[in-house]
Order: sequence, then structure tokens, then C-alpha cells
Amino acid sequence: MSISRRGLIAGMGGAAGYAAAPGIARALADCPFRLSVINDEISQDFDHSCYVAAHDFGLNWIELRGMWKKNITELNSDEVNQSKKILAKYKLRVTDIASPLYKTDWPGAPASKFRPKRAEFNAADLTFKQQNALLERCIDLCGEFQTDRIRCFDFWRLDDVKPYRAAINEKLGEAARMCARHNLILLLENEMDCNTGTGKEAAETLKAVTEPNLMLNWDPGNSATFPGDVPYPTDYDLLPRHRIGHCHCKDTIRKPGGGFAWAPVGGGIIDWVGQFRAFMRDGYHYAVSLETHWRGAGTPEASSRISMKGLKSDLAKAGASC
Repeated sequence: MSISRRGLIAGMGGAAGYAAAPGIARALADCPFRLSVINDEISQDFDHSCYVAAHDFGLNWIELRGMWKKNITELNSDEVNQSKKILAKYKLRVTDIASPLYKTDWPGAPASKFRPKRAEFNAADLTFKQQNALLERCIDLCGEFQTDRIRCFDFWRLDDVKPYRAAINEKLGEAARMCARHNLILLLENEMDCNTGTGKEAAETLKAVTEPNLMLNWDPGNSATFPGDVPYPTDYDLLPRHRIGHCHCKDTIRKPGGGFAWAPVGGGIIDWVGQFRAFMRDGYHYAVSLETHWRGAGTPEASSRISMKGLKSDLAKAGASC
């Protein structure tokens, strides 16, 4: 299913009516980013997630990963239609399809110690051979939800990726070219359990895979899980600014004996104020999307509420009115 430029503009431009509420009009006019939250970081009840995002967080955008204990890629047609009605009800636009694409083993490589015992975020544990069908499904979902972005990864992390890196890069390029035929952006997330984990590794991958519609889902929190890593400014300074197409917001602390733990945004080691200032300086205007992961408040929703408060506080300190 292809998406024409006219169709995308019409779908997104249809949000002109969203500005009817004064608060939403102000946010649209003043916020330099598409401030968002991943829906299932609030609740598996999609209607409730959208209510919290729109009414309590004051957002115009939401990132879709899963609802009703199903991954977004596994919704049936009735569930897709129900989701679209809920989004319209709360006047929310979709930043991207946060898919599990390429969170799988690279064929022929040694077993990865980073592979979880079960699939994450209610996604099916799909094999390498099933990834093409998964990509096609994501492309269809972009049409359904009127977004131009699909999130992906680059396979479970290997102790020595060098023998496989060129082939992995070619697979990413192939997927990007397929997305380009539908006027879509493929967002590669730096993920600590996958082969592109740090900002430095992201810069290397983007240098090797030159398709311009392969962009980075920059996640400083994931990068900070590596000992000694400094996501901002060190890692950020390595990244090609024009190829950052999405940003996930979480925070991280380092444990005294080694390892890390998640923290509420603003409560960890990441200089989010500096990162937001750099985004504004460099003209970044895509999503800034809360992916809490931290559960210190007891529930996903309570924890996301605290993290959203910290996120908005850091945005304000950076001079962004969101």
C-alpha cells in the first residue's frame, strides 16, 4: 500500500481542525518539537492512553507501539479502525509506527546473549525470514495511521559484529529503499541490546548506509547504558544532524557497582536541557517522545506522569514552550 505525498499532507493537514482548542493552538504554534509519548508507556487501554496524552499531558502527538496487549503490527482490521476512531476522538496525530522490525537474530551468527527470553512489548517472536512481511505490514499501517515513519533496529547484539556488519547494513539499505518507494522514513533506533547501541555506533551505521530516508531514532537513554558513554554532548556531536528523525526521552542512572537503572526524565545523568537547546539550535523539529521505562512510581501511568513533568520542566529550562 503506497502513500502519496498528497495523501500524507491531506491526512496531516486534516489536523488543522485540531487547533480549535486554545491550548492546542498555543502548543502547535510555540513548541518546536512534536512532543509525544509512546502510548503503552501509559496503559494497554488505548482510549485511556489517548485521554491522558491529550487531556492531561496536553499533547497533539502520540507514538504507537501496542494496545490491548497486542503489538501494533498484530492488530486486526477492526482493531485498527477502532484505534483510528479513538485517535480522532482525542485529536491526536501519530509520530510513527514503533515496530519491532529487525529485533531478531542475524542468520548464521552466534547466538546473542542480549536476546531476551521472550519477545518484548507484546510482539511476536518473528524469525529473520518473517521480517519482510513485517516491514510490509508496517508500510500498510503508515497508510492507516497517516504517518511517514517506521521505527526499526539492527538485530540482536553480537560480541563481534564485524563479520556481519556489511550484510546488516545492506539489509537496512534494502529496507530503506523499500520505504522510499512509499515516501516513508525508516528510523533506526540505537538500542543497547542491538548492534547499533551508542551514538558512536549510530554515526558509523549512518555513514555506511547512505540512503537519505534511513534516519536515526536518537535515544540518549539507551546510549547512556554503556559505561562511560556521554550521550550529550559527546555522542550527539558525532551524529549527522540532518539524519536525526525522531528522539526517545528517558533517563538513566549508573549503579555504584556497575550496571544501570532507569530514572524519571530529569532525574538521571543525561543533560536533556543541553540536548533540547542543541536540537533547537540545529533546527530539529521532529518528535520528542517520552519512553519512560522507569517504573519507580509503581505503575506505567504514574511513572509516565512524573517523567512527563520532568520532560516539560527540562524543555522549559531549554527555552522551549511545549
